[in-house]
Amino acid sequence: MISESEFIAAADGTLERIGSALDAALQNSDVDLDWSCKDGILEVDCEGGGKVILNRHVPNRELWLAARSGGFHFKPVDGAWRDTRSGEGLEATLTRVLQEQCGLVVPLSQLAAP
Repeated sequence: MISESEFIAAADGTLERIGSALDAALQNSDVDLDWSCKDGILEVDCEGGGKVILNRHVPNRELWLAARSGGFHFKPVDGAWRDTRSGEGLEATLTRVLQEQCGLVVPLSQLAAP
């Protein structure tokens, strides 16, 4: 298992890349949403009042995603963040959730995991 500090650095890097992707997607869109990232928690406030929250869960070394469609846990597997139940990558799940819940298409390239 990776150390706590390695996990935090990797998780924070992933959250920063997602934030950059959100900014880029918003530049070419008329979707109204706000997002913030602080202390390992990325919150996306959608136009319709819902939220998408992605946070690091240090004890389990996972990223947790909460959305209207459910909760998802992602752990590092072979350099990628994978859902602990379905095996789907974080990129695919988050892209789908943001499109369904916020109406924003956010292209995400691979989000490397430790």
